[in-house]
Amino acid sequence: MARFVIEGGHALRGIVTPSGNKNAAQPILAAALLTDEPVTITNLPAIADVFTMVDLLRHVGAEVTWHDEHSLTVCAANVDRTTLECEAARTIRGSILFAGPLLARHGHARFSQPGGCVIGRRGVGTHLRALAALGADVTVNGGYEVRSGRLQGGEVFLEEASVTGTENAVMAACLAKGTTTILNAASEPHVQDLCRFLVRLGAHIEGIGSNVLTIEGVDHLHGGSCRVESDHTEVGSFIGLAAATHGELLIRDAVPQHLRMTGIVFERMGVRFETRGEDIYVPAEQELRIQPSINDAIPKIDDGIWPAFPTDMMSIALLVATQCEGTVLFWEKMFEGRLFFVDRLIAMGARVVLCDPHRAVVVGPSPLKGEELQSPDIRAGVALLGAALCAEGRSVIGNIGQIDRGYERIDEKLRKLGAAIERVEE
Repeated sequence: MARFVIEGGHALRGIVTPSGNKNAAQPILAAALLTDEPVTITNLPAIADVFTMVDLLRHVGAEVTWHDEHSLTVCAANVDRTTLECEAARTIRGSILFAGPLLARHGHARFSQPGGCVIGRRGVGTHLRALAALGADVTVNGGYEVRSGRLQGGEVFLEEASVTGTENAVMAACLAKGTTTILNAASEPHVQDLCRFLVRLGAHIEGIGSNVLTIEGVDHLHGGSCRVESDHTEVGSFIGLAAATHGELLIRDAVPQHLRMTGIVFERMGVRFETRGEDIYVPAEQELRIQPSINDAIPKIDDGIWPAFPTDMMSIALLVATQCEGTVLFWEKMFEGRLFFVDRLIAMGARVVLCDPHRAVVVGPSPLKGEELQSPDIRAGVALLGAALCAEGRSVIGNIGQIDRGYERIDEKLRKLGAAIERVEE
């Protein structure tokens, strides 16, 4: 096991390039199972969750050839297994994304409860009901099993705008007979990336970027290639870390079009950044001050489905708020376990009241002190890493495998920006 050892008090300064979007890479890798022709994917993040997805591709019989650590080719011509009940499938949420492609192309998929970050209830009911609406027979018996002949297009109304549920429904519908309409579809950038990739393989999809997707099924998808876009959550994380440490950053290839709501929320805390073409510049020594709402009311920061403020940004935004002058309410609407990491911030000196599993009040600024910490999940782990960068003294963060699942070599990137951080193998 490894841990991070951080000496706080160093402002981040320099230039950084984010990695590819993990939440786009996973469904795109799974979608390679929809064709028997080679698919090449570039700008993959070199992170644990991507490596596990590749292991699962090989597990079902796909051939994977790495070209370098960020690009590979998948050929799923000889897939001979449709069961995913191995230990690797239980470690990541992305394993659920194999259900739609395996069912659509091979008529069967069996899988166990997927893993991932423990941030609240994350069931698979939306996925199963979507596949059933396309003609699949669903069995729940010590796991989940779906079977069908050729899927039939139809109307799929998702009871929640689930990202992975939308992705599974889209992938299954691409090879279904007839027209499928998906209502209440998720529209996050990674859902859009998957849809555009499928179109390049020959799928017919309309409404990309909206919450109504129309898919005209085809008999066969061909091979192709795609480049995974930069991870807008990593970009937002670097903006927050730069502001909290009073640093100055230029973030290359930052997909600014995906950061509109992030910019609005950060501005409420006095954090501003500039768009320079495809790059983002975060100026140094900003005055971090919570902006009151109308009539001088305490402002609220909440999350929601796209294009609202992303739930994955809530942890880092809360960390930034501890360094701002003023009071702000955070309302996490999507996951009842997302905010439980604040007890670690409180131990470091942050003034945070956890009102209930969904709401926390932050009063700042709070000088933080170094602590021994454990990373509970990917996003909370990076928030705690940011707290350690702000804190006086030495901090040690364990269970950093959680952070590695979502951020590629975050310690190396931070060292190049002036952080005093080391990865220590135990």
